[in-house]
Amino acid sequence: MLVGCTEVGKVSYNIGIEADNFNVVRRLTVINARTDTVLLQLTGTFALENNENNELEVICELADGKYQKHFVYLNEYTLYVVEDISGSDVDKYSYEINFLPEMVPGVSIKSED
Repeated sequence: MLVGCTEVGKVSYNIGIEADNFNVVRRLTVINARTDTVLLQLTGTFALENNENNELEVICELADGKYQKHFVYLNEYTLYVVEDISGSDVDKYSYEINFLPEMVPGVSIKSED
C-alpha cells in the first residue's frame, strides 16, 4: 500500500500504468496553436513519453501483436491533448508488480507442455 498518497493520486497512477500497458483506448490530438490546425490525430492503444529531444514518442500496439514507434516534434507552437476513450477499470487499493523473468539474474524459464 502506498502511504501518504491521495485517492486520486493512486487512481491516476493505476490508470497511467494501464495506459502504458496498452490496456486503454485513447485519442492523441496534436494541434498547431498559431494556426489552430490539427496536425495529427491518433486513436488506439498506445504509450507515450516526452523525450529529451523535445519529441513526443508514441508507441502503438497493432492488432497483430506488433508495435510501431512514432515521433512528434514539439515546439513553442505545438500542443497535444490525450483523451481516455474507453475508460479504465482500476482498483484504487491495489497495485501489481510484474517482473520480466529474463531480466532477473539466476532465473531460468522452463516450459512443460
